[in-house]
Amino acid sequence: MRIVEGISVGISAIRSNKMRSLLTMLGIIIGVAAVLAMIAIGDGAKEIVKQDVQKLGGANQVIMYRTWYKRVNNRWVHNRSSEYLKYGDVLAIEAECPSIKAVTPQEWNWGGVLIQAPGGTETRAGWNGVDTTYKTAMDWKLKEGRFITDGDVENATKVCVLGDEVATALFGDKSPLGQEIKIARGSGHYDKWGRKDRRRSTERFIVIGTLIPRGRSLRFGWSFDNLAFMPISTVQERFTGDDHIGYISFYAHTVADVPKAIEEVKTVIRKRHRNQDDFIDFFEMRKGMAQLEKISKIIKITLGSIAGFSLLVGGIGIMNMMLVAVTERTREIGLRKSLGAKRLDILLQFLIEAVIICSVGGAIGIGLGILAGEGMAMLAVKIVKIVPEWPAVISLEWILISVSVSAIIGISFGLYPALKASSLSPIKALRAD
Repeated sequence: MRIVEGISVGISAIRSNKMRSLLTMLGIIIGVAAVLAMIAIGDGAKEIVKQDVQKLGGANQVIMYRTWYKRVNNRWVHNRSSEYLKYGDVLAIEAECPSIKAVTPQEWNWGGVLIQAPGGTETRAGWNGVDTTYKTAMDWKLKEGRFITDGDVENATKVCVLGDEVATALFGDKSPLGQEIKIARGSGHYDKWGRKDRRRSTERFIVIGTLIPRGRSLRFGWSFDNLAFMPISTVQERFTGDDHIGYISFYAHTVADVPKAIEEVKTVIRKRHRNQDDFIDFFEMRKGMAQLEKISKIIKITLGSIAGFSLLVGGIGIMNMMLVAVTERTREIGLRKSLGAKRLDILLQFLIEAVIICSVGGAIGIGLGILAGEGMAMLAVKIVKIVPEWPAVISLEWILISVSVSAIIGISFGLYPALKASSLSPIKALRAD
């Protein structure tokens, strides 16, 4: 029997028993649809986290900061080191660390700071002291105007670049370029040691640019669009009153280069800070991604196991239906054999029929799984209201896996009925009622 003829016979057999065939496919349809829908939602969550990490600067970013406490003999003690990070460290890391493609300082106040525009309009936001590298390192584009330059840092100019939320809150739809605004040093006007700050509470800045919307960090909760960016030297001179830098962000060429980059930075810090590096600590973005990968693997294994049981039940249903088909078509099998059909022809006929049932069920399951994934993604947005959209990531890899599993089930569970049919004696088959 030719393969094409076997497929034709298999389709005819399915069409002649539509309801029974559909009920037989049900286990395969539900199993495949459940796998694709859950994987789509799981990969969508993974995509959201990846986007959030990218929003923060990418998985290749490491934030170095002066730690106020360190662990000694399994307990936390106050860090009494007199060493602090300074702008010279930024320049040294940039010059001496080949594994790093960008490095930028940051001195921030994340919120609650009063910012006033001409005419009395005001908002509460945050500020961040950076240098010219920040925009490039964060891959952040300008909406209008320009960003902070090396000249602004060298001269500690009183200029600022506004995030989208700040610009909208202060100026609405109007361009803020060239406008003078007032920015407070902090929400309570206390210095970093908790002492009352006696200097002027606000400073005047000229707006030189605005940034395109960046969004809110899901992990930390702050909004990048609710910040005003100023030269790091201006922040030190006007706000903090010293040459210390709270945070230095550096970006390795690749995620794999992060450990090497950290060691290179430690070497630079020891060289510049009396052979000390215990006053600093590192926050690695990639570690959060590694945890995400582990969680994703656990989810996929769990879902795969659940789907495996569902597909197993579907496979048993297929075997049961094929055994019934063999019984119903015993005389047909005897007639075919008496007319010259070989044992292999009968085997292929029933095996192809089982594979077709599984393949059709798998195809229907794929379509249903895609629709279910999209529907669950829409529902997830309503439940988890902190994200504007939840992508349903339909993986081609899992579609191919679903099709392959369906075919394997058809072959595995259809083999026994097919072997039983092919082993029937023509004479006994023709005598069957």
